[in-house]
Amino acid sequence: MNVGPWRRTVVALGCAAWMAGPAWAEPAKLSSYNADIRESSISGISSGAYMAVQFGMAWSSVIRGVGAVAGGPYWCAKADASDFFNGYWLPVMTATGACMSGPPPDLSGSFAKADAKAASGEIDSLQFLRRQKIYLFHGFNDAVVARPVTDATAAFYRHYLGETNRGNLYYQTSVGAGHSLVVARDPRADGIKTCAANSGPFINACGYDQAGIVLQYIYGALNPPNRGQLSGTVKRFDQSVYTGPDSTSRLSLGDTGYWFVPRECEAGEACRVHVALHGCRQHAGEINRRFIDETGYNAWADTNRLIVLYPQTTSSSYRPYNPRACWDWWSYVNHEDSYVTRSGAQIRTIKAMLDALTASAVAVTVAAPAQAVAPNRLTVIDTSDTGAALAWAPQAGAAVYRVSRAGADGSFAAVGDVTGPSFADWGLTPRSSYRWRVSALVNGIEGPASEEVAATTRSAPAPCHRPGTCPVGQ
Repeated sequence: MNVGPWRRTVVALGCAAWMAGPAWAEPAKLSSYNADIRESSISGISSGAYMAVQFGMAWSSVIRGVGAVAGGPYWCAKADASDFFNGYWLPVMTATGACMSGPPPDLSGSFAKADAKAASGEIDSLQFLRRQKIYLFHGFNDAVVARPVTDATAAFYRHYLGETNRGNLYYQTSVGAGHSLVVARDPRADGIKTCAANSGPFINACGYDQAGIVLQYIYGALNPPNRGQLSGTVKRFDQSVYTGPDSTSRLSLGDTGYWFVPRECEAGEACRVHVALHGCRQHAGEINRRFIDETGYNAWADTNRLIVLYPQTTSSSYRPYNPRACWDWWSYVNHEDSYVTRSGAQIRTIKAMLDALTASAVAVTVAAPAQAVAPNRLTVIDTSDTGAALAWAPQAGAAVYRVSRAGADGSFAAVGDVTGPSFADWGLTPRSSYRWRVSALVNGIEGPASEEVAATTRSAPAPCHRPGTCPVGQ
Protein backbone atom coordinates (compact mmCIF):
# COMPACT_ATOMS: atom_id res chain seq x y z
CA MET A 1 0.00 0.00 0.00
CA ASN A 2 1.05 3.64 -0.25
CA VAL A 3 3.52 3.84 2.61
CA GLY A 4 4.22 7.58 2.28
CA PRO A 5 6.70 9.46 4.50
CA TRP A 6 7.53 7.20 7.42
CA ARG A 7 8.01 10.01 9.88
CA ARG A 8 4.42 11.23 9.49
CA THR A 9 2.21 10.85 12.55
CA VAL A 10 -0.60 8.40 11.87
CA VAL A 11 -4.08 9.15 13.13
CA ALA A 12 -5.43 6.45 15.42
CA LEU A 13 -8.20 4.39 13.85
CA GLY A 14 -11.35 3.18 15.59
CA CYS A 15 -12.45 -0.40 15.22
CA ALA A 16 -15.80 -0.62 17.00
CA ALA A 17 -17.93 -0.63 13.83
CA TRP A 18 -16.86 -4.07 12.70
CA MET A 19 -18.50 -5.62 15.75
CA ALA A 20 -21.93 -5.26 14.16
CA GLY A 21 -23.93 -8.45 13.94
CA PRO A 22 -24.09 -11.37 16.35
CA ALA A 23 -21.89 -11.02 19.40
CA TRP A 24 -18.54 -12.78 19.11
CA ALA A 25 -17.21 -15.09 21.75
CA GLU A 26 -13.87 -14.18 23.27
CA PRO A 27 -10.97 -15.16 20.98
CA ALA A 28 -9.54 -18.57 21.75
CA LYS A 29 -6.73 -20.79 20.58
CA LEU A 30 -6.71 -22.17 17.05
CA SER A 31 -8.28 -25.60 16.69
CA SER A 32 -6.32 -28.48 15.17
CA TYR A 33 -7.42 -30.34 12.05
CA ASN A 34 -6.60 -33.29 9.87
CA ALA A 35 -4.43 -31.17 7.58
CA ASP A 36 -1.03 -32.21 6.25
CA ILE A 37 1.37 -29.32 6.87
CA ARG A 38 3.30 -30.29 3.72
CA GLU A 39 0.24 -29.31 1.69
CA SER A 40 0.23 -25.75 3.03
CA SER A 41 0.55 -22.60 0.93
CA ILE A 42 0.72 -18.84 1.39
CA SER A 43 -0.16 -15.67 -0.50
CA GLY A 44 -0.20 -11.95 0.17
CA ILE A 45 -0.48 -8.46 -1.25
CA SER A 46 2.16 -5.72 -1.02
CA SER A 47 3.86 -6.07 2.39
CA GLY A 48 1.95 -9.35 2.68
CA ALA A 49 3.52 -10.43 -0.61
CA TYR A 50 6.99 -9.65 0.73
CA MET A 51 6.19 -11.70 3.84
CA ALA A 52 4.75 -14.54 1.75
CA VAL A 53 8.03 -14.71 -0.18
CA GLN A 54 10.05 -14.64 3.06
CA PHE A 55 7.92 -17.31 4.70
CA GLY A 56 7.93 -19.49 1.58
CA MET A 57 11.71 -19.29 1.49
CA ALA A 58 12.18 -19.95 5.20
CA TRP A 59 9.78 -22.92 5.24
CA SER A 60 9.98 -24.19 1.67
CA SER A 61 9.95 -27.78 2.93
CA VAL A 62 6.28 -27.42 3.93
CA ILE A 63 5.04 -24.61 1.67
CA ARG A 64 3.70 -26.01 -1.57
CA GLY A 65 3.13 -22.69 -3.31
CA VAL A 66 3.42 -18.92 -2.97
CA GLY A 67 1.25 -16.14 -4.37
CA ALA A 68 2.80 -12.66 -4.36
CA VAL A 69 0.67 -9.71 -5.52
CA ALA A 70 2.62 -6.48 -5.96
CA GLY A 71 5.62 -7.60 -3.93
CA GLY A 72 9.37 -7.69 -4.40
CA PRO A 73 12.16 -10.22 -3.99
CA TYR A 74 13.68 -11.80 -0.91
CA TRP A 75 15.77 -9.45 1.27
CA CYS A 76 15.00 -6.47 -0.95
CA ALA A 77 15.37 -3.94 1.88
CA LYS A 78 18.74 -5.48 2.86
CA ALA A 79 18.22 -4.90 6.58
CA ASP A 80 21.09 -6.04 8.78
CA ALA A 81 22.43 -5.42 12.29
CA SER A 82 25.18 -3.28 10.75
CA ASP A 83 22.52 -0.67 10.02
CA PHE A 84 23.08 0.46 13.61
CA PHE A 85 25.58 2.94 12.18
CA ASN A 86 22.92 4.71 10.11
CA GLY A 87 20.29 4.64 12.84
CA TYR A 88 18.49 1.76 11.08
CA TRP A 89 17.05 4.19 8.53
CA LEU A 90 18.78 2.82 5.44
CA PRO A 91 16.49 -0.28 5.21
CA VAL A 92 13.45 1.98 5.64
CA MET A 93 14.65 4.23 2.83
CA THR A 94 15.38 1.23 0.61
CA ALA A 95 12.02 -0.35 1.38
CA THR A 96 10.02 2.81 0.68
CA GLY A 97 12.22 3.81 -2.24
CA ALA A 98 13.93 1.28 -4.50
CA CYS A 99 11.82 -1.68 -3.31
CA MET A 100 8.61 0.15 -4.24
CA SER A 101 9.30 2.68 -6.97
CA GLY A 102 12.26 0.79 -8.43
CA PRO A 103 14.68 -0.02 -9.74
CA PRO A 104 15.24 -2.52 -6.91
CA PRO A 105 18.68 -3.34 -5.59
CA ASP A 106 20.74 -5.75 -7.65
CA LEU A 107 19.63 -9.32 -7.09
CA SER A 108 23.14 -10.56 -6.38
CA GLY A 109 22.64 -9.52 -2.76
CA SER A 110 19.36 -11.44 -2.50
CA PHE A 111 20.95 -14.55 -4.01
CA ALA A 112 23.92 -14.32 -1.65
CA LYS A 113 21.68 -13.85 1.40
CA ALA A 114 19.42 -16.78 0.46
CA ASP A 115 22.42 -19.02 -0.26
CA ALA A 116 24.09 -18.10 3.03
CA LYS A 117 20.95 -18.57 5.12
CA ALA A 118 20.29 -21.96 3.53
CA ALA A 119 23.89 -23.05 4.06
CA SER A 120 23.70 -22.09 7.74
CA GLY A 121 20.38 -23.90 8.19
CA GLU A 122 18.47 -20.71 9.04
CA ILE A 123 16.08 -21.34 6.15
CA ASP A 124 15.14 -24.61 4.47
CA SER A 125 17.23 -26.07 1.68
CA LEU A 126 16.82 -24.15 -1.56
CA GLN A 127 16.20 -27.39 -3.42
CA PHE A 128 12.62 -27.32 -2.13
CA LEU A 129 11.97 -24.16 -4.16
CA ARG A 130 12.12 -26.21 -7.36
CA ARG A 131 8.81 -27.87 -6.56
CA GLN A 132 6.96 -24.77 -5.37
CA LYS A 133 4.25 -23.21 -7.51
CA ILE A 134 4.81 -19.45 -7.75
CA TYR A 135 2.11 -16.97 -8.81
CA LEU A 136 3.23 -13.36 -9.28
CA PHE A 137 1.10 -10.35 -10.21
CA HIS A 138 1.63 -6.75 -11.19
CA GLY A 139 -1.32 -4.62 -12.28
CA PHE A 140 -0.30 -2.12 -14.93
CA ASN A 141 -2.20 0.63 -13.09
CA ASP A 142 -0.26 0.04 -9.86
CA ALA A 143 1.02 3.48 -8.81
CA VAL A 144 2.58 2.18 -5.57
CA VAL A 145 4.83 -0.76 -6.52
CA ALA A 146 6.55 -0.40 -9.88
CA ARG A 147 6.84 -3.11 -12.51
CA PRO A 148 10.67 -3.45 -12.19
CA VAL A 149 10.16 -4.54 -8.56
CA THR A 150 7.89 -7.46 -9.41
CA ASP A 151 10.09 -8.25 -12.43
CA ALA A 152 12.90 -8.71 -9.92
CA THR A 153 10.76 -11.14 -7.93
CA ALA A 154 10.21 -13.19 -11.08
CA ALA A 155 13.94 -13.15 -11.84
CA PHE A 156 14.74 -14.19 -8.27
CA TYR A 157 12.50 -17.25 -8.48
CA ARG A 158 13.64 -18.18 -12.00
CA HIS A 159 17.20 -18.27 -10.69
CA TYR A 160 16.29 -21.05 -8.23
CA LEU A 161 13.67 -22.84 -10.33
CA GLY A 162 15.98 -23.22 -13.30
CA GLU A 163 14.91 -23.94 -16.86
CA THR A 164 13.71 -27.43 -15.97
CA ASN A 165 11.07 -26.04 -13.61
CA ARG A 166 10.16 -22.87 -15.51
CA GLY A 167 6.54 -24.06 -15.75
CA ASN A 168 6.19 -23.64 -11.96
CA LEU A 169 6.17 -19.83 -12.20
CA TYR A 170 3.25 -17.81 -13.59
CA TYR A 171 3.59 -14.02 -13.83
CA GLN A 172 0.53 -11.94 -14.74
CA THR A 173 1.23 -8.35 -15.88
CA SER A 174 -1.56 -7.62 -18.38
CA VAL A 175 -4.48 -6.86 -16.02
CA GLY A 176 -5.15 -3.15 -15.52
CA ALA A 177 -5.40 -3.28 -11.73
CA GLY A 178 -4.16 -0.63 -9.37
CA HIS A 179 -2.40 -1.55 -6.14
CA SER A 180 -4.85 -4.12 -4.83
CA LEU A 181 -5.99 -7.67 -4.27
CA VAL A 182 -8.21 -8.21 -7.30
CA VAL A 183 -11.71 -9.67 -7.29
CA ALA A 184 -14.42 -10.36 -9.84
CA ARG A 185 -17.15 -8.52 -7.92
CA ASP A 186 -19.21 -5.50 -8.91
CA PRO A 187 -17.17 -2.40 -7.97
CA ARG A 188 -20.37 -0.65 -6.91
CA ALA A 189 -20.99 -3.21 -4.18
CA ASP A 190 -19.92 -2.49 -0.62
CA GLY A 191 -17.27 0.06 -1.51
CA ILE A 192 -15.07 -2.25 -3.58
CA LYS A 193 -12.91 0.00 -5.77
CA THR A 194 -12.81 0.12 -9.55
CA CYS A 195 -10.02 -1.74 -11.26
CA ALA A 196 -7.46 1.06 -11.66
CA ALA A 197 -7.80 2.49 -8.14
CA ASN A 198 -4.82 2.82 -5.81
CA SER A 199 -6.61 3.53 -2.54
CA GLY A 200 -8.14 1.71 0.42
CA PRO A 201 -9.42 -0.85 1.04
CA PHE A 202 -7.06 -1.94 -1.77
CA ILE A 203 -9.55 -4.53 -3.02
CA ASN A 204 -10.39 -3.81 -6.67
CA ALA A 205 -12.97 -5.27 -9.04
CA CYS A 206 -11.39 -6.15 -12.39
CA GLY A 207 -13.49 -9.14 -13.42
CA TYR A 208 -10.54 -11.24 -12.28
CA ASP A 209 -10.88 -13.85 -9.53
CA GLN A 210 -7.37 -13.64 -8.13
CA ALA A 211 -7.92 -15.85 -5.08
CA GLY A 212 -9.27 -18.65 -7.25
CA ILE A 213 -6.42 -18.37 -9.74
CA VAL A 214 -3.81 -18.41 -6.97
CA LEU A 215 -5.34 -21.44 -5.25
CA GLN A 216 -5.78 -23.42 -8.46
CA TYR A 217 -2.29 -22.65 -9.68
CA ILE A 218 -0.96 -24.00 -6.39
CA TYR A 219 -3.27 -27.01 -5.95
CA GLY A 220 -4.57 -27.84 -9.42
CA ALA A 221 -8.16 -27.67 -10.66
CA LEU A 222 -10.60 -27.11 -7.80
CA ASN A 223 -14.35 -27.37 -7.38
CA PRO A 224 -16.23 -24.16 -8.30
CA PRO A 225 -16.47 -21.65 -5.43
CA ASN A 226 -19.55 -21.24 -3.27
CA ARG A 227 -21.01 -17.88 -4.31
CA GLY A 228 -23.91 -18.20 -1.87
CA GLN A 229 -24.17 -18.70 1.86
CA LEU A 230 -20.99 -20.43 3.04
CA SER A 231 -21.30 -23.65 5.00
CA GLY A 232 -17.98 -23.00 6.74
CA THR A 233 -17.28 -20.53 9.52
CA VAL A 234 -14.97 -17.58 10.17
CA LYS A 235 -13.52 -17.78 13.68
CA ARG A 236 -11.37 -15.52 15.84
CA PHE A 237 -8.32 -16.50 17.86
CA ASP A 238 -5.92 -14.94 20.33
CA GLN A 239 -2.67 -14.25 18.48
CA SER A 240 -0.71 -13.75 21.72
CA VAL A 241 -0.80 -17.53 22.21
CA TYR A 242 1.63 -17.82 19.28
CA THR A 243 3.96 -14.81 19.69
CA GLY A 244 5.84 -15.98 22.79
CA PRO A 245 8.13 -14.98 24.32
CA ASP A 246 7.14 -11.62 22.82
CA SER A 247 3.88 -9.73 23.19
CA THR A 248 1.75 -9.03 20.14
CA SER A 249 2.46 -5.30 20.42
CA ARG A 250 6.22 -5.93 20.45
CA LEU A 251 5.84 -7.60 17.02
CA SER A 252 3.29 -5.08 15.67
CA LEU A 253 0.70 -7.86 15.51
CA GLY A 254 -2.95 -7.50 16.41
CA ASP A 255 -4.39 -9.20 19.46
CA THR A 256 -6.92 -11.09 17.32
CA GLY A 257 -6.45 -13.19 14.21
CA TYR A 258 -8.99 -15.11 12.10
CA TRP A 259 -9.39 -18.38 10.30
CA PHE A 260 -12.00 -19.84 7.99
CA VAL A 261 -12.81 -23.53 8.35
CA PRO A 262 -15.11 -25.53 6.05
CA ARG A 263 -17.70 -27.82 7.60
CA GLU A 264 -15.92 -30.93 6.26
CA CYS A 265 -12.69 -29.96 7.99
CA GLU A 266 -14.54 -29.54 11.29
CA ALA A 267 -15.84 -33.09 10.77
CA GLY A 268 -12.31 -34.52 10.50
CA GLU A 269 -11.97 -34.91 6.74
CA ALA A 270 -8.52 -34.42 5.21
CA CYS A 271 -7.92 -30.72 4.51
CA ARG A 272 -5.18 -28.25 3.60
CA VAL A 273 -4.19 -24.82 4.93
CA HIS A 274 -3.65 -21.61 3.00
CA VAL A 275 -2.26 -18.52 4.74
CA ALA A 276 -3.62 -15.23 3.33
CA LEU A 277 -1.68 -12.10 4.31
CA HIS A 278 -3.20 -8.64 4.01
CA GLY A 279 -1.11 -5.64 3.01
CA CYS A 280 -0.34 -2.35 4.74
CA ARG A 281 -3.48 -0.56 5.93
CA GLN A 282 -5.60 -3.68 5.34
CA HIS A 283 -5.67 -5.09 8.86
CA ALA A 284 -9.01 -5.51 10.62
CA GLY A 285 -8.39 -2.45 12.76
CA GLU A 286 -8.51 -0.26 9.65
CA ILE A 287 -10.80 -1.93 7.11
CA ASN A 288 -12.72 -4.21 9.47
CA ARG A 289 -13.12 -7.78 8.13
CA ARG A 290 -13.10 -6.81 4.47
CA PHE A 291 -9.90 -8.63 3.58
CA ILE A 292 -11.22 -11.74 5.33
CA ASP A 293 -14.75 -11.68 3.92
CA GLU A 294 -14.47 -10.00 0.52
CA THR A 295 -11.31 -11.18 -1.24
CA GLY A 296 -12.77 -14.49 -2.42
CA TYR A 297 -10.59 -16.98 -0.55
CA ASN A 298 -13.42 -18.30 1.63
CA ALA A 299 -15.74 -19.04 -1.30
CA TRP A 300 -13.12 -21.33 -2.85
CA ALA A 301 -12.10 -22.80 0.50
CA ASP A 302 -15.71 -23.70 1.35
CA THR A 303 -16.01 -26.19 -1.53
CA ASN A 304 -12.46 -27.54 -1.52
CA ARG A 305 -11.66 -28.43 2.09
CA LEU A 306 -9.25 -25.54 2.49
CA ILE A 307 -8.67 -23.85 5.82
CA VAL A 308 -7.65 -20.19 5.40
CA LEU A 309 -5.55 -18.51 8.08
CA TYR A 310 -5.72 -14.69 8.29
CA PRO A 311 -3.03 -13.41 10.69
CA GLN A 312 -3.31 -9.71 11.54
CA THR A 313 -0.82 -6.92 12.03
CA THR A 314 -1.53 -3.65 13.83
CA SER A 315 -0.12 -0.14 13.57
CA SER A 316 2.63 0.91 15.93
CA SER A 317 4.19 4.36 16.31
CA TYR A 318 7.09 3.44 18.55
CA ARG A 319 9.22 0.32 19.06
CA PRO A 320 8.52 -1.01 16.58
CA TYR A 321 7.84 1.87 14.21
CA ASN A 322 5.16 0.56 11.84
CA PRO A 323 2.46 3.22 11.45
CA ARG A 324 0.83 1.57 8.42
CA ALA A 325 0.53 -1.90 9.95
CA CYS A 326 2.74 -3.53 7.32
CA TRP A 327 4.32 -6.93 7.63
CA ASP A 328 7.99 -6.88 8.61
CA TRP A 329 10.04 -6.97 5.43
CA TRP A 330 12.64 -4.37 6.47
CA SER A 331 13.35 -5.71 10.01
CA TYR A 332 11.46 -3.14 12.03
CA VAL A 333 11.10 -5.65 14.90
CA ASN A 334 14.76 -6.17 15.83
CA HIS A 335 16.90 -4.64 13.03
CA GLU A 336 18.67 -7.93 12.30
CA ASP A 337 18.64 -10.04 9.15
CA SER A 338 16.88 -12.86 11.00
CA TYR A 339 13.56 -11.36 9.83
CA VAL A 340 13.92 -13.36 6.59
CA THR A 341 14.65 -16.65 8.38
CA ARG A 342 12.75 -19.27 10.37
CA SER A 343 13.70 -17.47 13.58
CA GLY A 344 12.27 -14.15 12.42
CA ALA A 345 9.68 -13.04 14.97
CA GLN A 346 6.73 -12.77 12.60
CA ILE A 347 7.73 -15.82 10.56
CA ARG A 348 8.07 -17.82 13.78
CA THR A 349 4.61 -16.65 14.87
CA ILE A 350 2.90 -17.59 11.60
CA LYS A 351 4.61 -20.97 11.67
CA ALA A 352 3.34 -21.57 15.23
CA MET A 353 -0.19 -20.84 13.98
CA LEU A 354 0.28 -23.21 11.05
CA ASP A 355 1.60 -25.91 13.38
CA ALA A 356 -1.47 -25.54 15.57
CA LEU A 357 -3.92 -25.85 12.68
CA THR A 358 -2.21 -28.97 11.31
CA ALA A 359 -1.57 -30.72 14.63
CA SER A 360 -4.22 -33.43 14.07
CA ALA A 361 -3.05 -34.55 10.65
CA VAL A 362 -3.52 -38.25 9.89
CA ALA A 363 -0.84 -39.86 7.73
CA VAL A 364 -2.12 -41.32 4.46
CA THR A 365 -0.21 -43.59 2.09
CA VAL A 366 -1.09 -43.22 -1.59
CA ALA A 367 -0.28 -46.24 -3.72
CA ALA A 368 1.00 -45.51 -7.21
CA PRO A 369 -1.21 -46.90 -10.00
CA ALA A 370 0.17 -49.58 -12.29
CA GLN A 371 -0.15 -47.20 -15.22
CA ALA A 372 -1.09 -43.62 -15.90
CA VAL A 373 -4.55 -42.60 -17.01
CA ALA A 374 -5.59 -39.44 -18.81
CA PRO A 375 -5.69 -36.41 -16.46
CA ASN A 376 -9.12 -34.84 -16.14
CA ARG A 377 -10.57 -31.36 -15.57
CA LEU A 378 -7.82 -29.64 -17.56
CA THR A 379 -8.60 -25.91 -17.43
CA VAL A 380 -6.99 -22.68 -18.57
CA ILE A 381 -7.31 -20.71 -15.33
CA ASP A 382 -5.70 -17.50 -16.61
CA THR A 383 -4.02 -15.91 -19.62
CA SER A 384 -1.70 -12.94 -19.98
CA ASP A 385 -0.55 -11.36 -23.21
CA THR A 386 2.34 -13.83 -23.55
CA GLY A 387 1.41 -16.72 -21.25
CA ALA A 388 -1.26 -19.09 -19.98
CA ALA A 389 -1.77 -20.84 -16.65
CA LEU A 390 -3.14 -24.39 -16.83
CA ALA A 391 -4.49 -26.54 -14.01
CA TRP A 392 -5.92 -30.03 -13.82
CA ALA A 393 -7.00 -32.54 -11.20
CA PRO A 394 -3.99 -34.29 -9.61
CA GLN A 395 -3.58 -37.98 -10.35
CA ALA A 396 -2.57 -40.25 -7.47
CA GLY A 397 0.93 -41.60 -7.99
CA ALA A 398 1.81 -39.35 -10.92
CA ALA A 399 5.01 -37.48 -10.13
CA VAL A 400 5.41 -35.79 -13.52
CA TYR A 401 3.03 -34.42 -16.14
CA ARG A 402 3.80 -33.59 -19.77
CA VAL A 403 2.14 -30.53 -21.32
CA SER A 404 1.67 -30.24 -25.08
CA ARG A 405 0.55 -27.20 -27.03
CA ALA A 406 -0.82 -26.51 -30.50
CA GLY A 407 -1.92 -23.44 -32.38
CA ALA A 408 -5.54 -22.97 -33.34
CA ASP A 409 -5.21 -25.47 -36.20
CA GLY A 410 -1.74 -26.98 -35.84
CA SER A 411 -0.40 -30.22 -34.42
CA PHE A 412 0.55 -30.74 -30.78
CA ALA A 413 4.13 -30.63 -29.51
CA ALA A 414 5.45 -31.07 -25.99
CA VAL A 415 6.38 -27.78 -24.33
CA GLY A 416 7.43 -29.00 -20.89
CA ASP A 417 7.29 -31.51 -18.07
CA VAL A 418 6.16 -30.40 -14.63
CA THR A 419 5.66 -31.77 -11.14
CA GLY A 420 2.26 -30.98 -9.68
CA PRO A 421 -1.06 -30.34 -11.44
CA SER A 422 -0.43 -26.90 -12.96
CA PHE A 423 1.80 -25.35 -15.59
CA ALA A 424 2.69 -21.88 -16.86
CA ASP A 425 3.21 -21.78 -20.62
CA TRP A 426 5.27 -18.83 -21.83
CA GLY A 427 6.49 -17.24 -25.06
CA LEU A 428 3.00 -16.95 -26.55
CA THR A 429 1.80 -14.26 -28.96
CA PRO A 430 -0.74 -11.65 -27.81
CA ARG A 431 -4.33 -12.05 -29.01
CA SER A 432 -3.63 -15.54 -30.36
CA SER A 433 -5.49 -18.83 -29.91
CA TYR A 434 -3.86 -21.97 -28.57
CA ARG A 435 -4.81 -25.48 -27.50
CA TRP A 436 -3.31 -27.67 -24.78
CA ARG A 437 -3.47 -31.20 -23.48
CA VAL A 438 -1.71 -32.99 -20.63
CA SER A 439 -0.53 -36.54 -19.98
CA ALA A 440 0.78 -38.16 -16.79
CA LEU A 441 4.00 -40.12 -16.42
CA VAL A 442 4.04 -43.10 -14.05
CA ASN A 443 7.23 -45.11 -13.67
CA GLY A 444 8.66 -43.17 -16.59
CA ILE A 445 5.89 -44.26 -18.96
CA GLU A 446 3.63 -41.63 -20.50
CA GLY A 447 -0.08 -42.32 -20.32
CA PRO A 448 -2.90 -41.15 -22.59
CA ALA A 449 -3.49 -37.45 -23.12
CA SER A 450 -6.31 -35.49 -21.57
CA GLU A 451 -9.04 -33.82 -23.53
CA GLU A 452 -7.77 -30.59 -25.04
CA VAL A 453 -8.65 -27.08 -23.90
CA ALA A 454 -8.35 -23.84 -25.81
CA ALA A 455 -7.88 -20.17 -24.94
CA THR A 456 -6.85 -16.87 -26.47
CA THR A 457 -4.11 -14.72 -24.95
CA ARG A 458 -4.83 -11.16 -23.86
CA SER A 459 -3.82 -8.02 -25.71
CA ALA A 460 -0.52 -6.45 -24.75
CA PRO A 461 -1.15 -3.40 -22.53
CA ALA A 462 -0.79 -0.14 -24.43
CA PRO A 463 2.19 2.04 -23.44
CA CYS A 464 1.21 4.25 -20.50
CA HIS A 465 3.49 6.24 -18.23
CA ARG A 466 0.97 7.26 -15.57
CA PRO A 467 -0.23 4.16 -13.67
CA GLY A 468 -3.68 4.74 -12.30
CA THR A 469 -4.81 6.45 -15.51
CA CYS A 470 -4.05 3.70 -18.04
CA PRO A 471 -7.04 2.31 -19.99
CA VAL A 472 -8.17 -0.93 -18.33
CA GLY A 473 -10.02 -2.59 -21.20
CA GLN A 474 -7.95 -4.93 -23.33
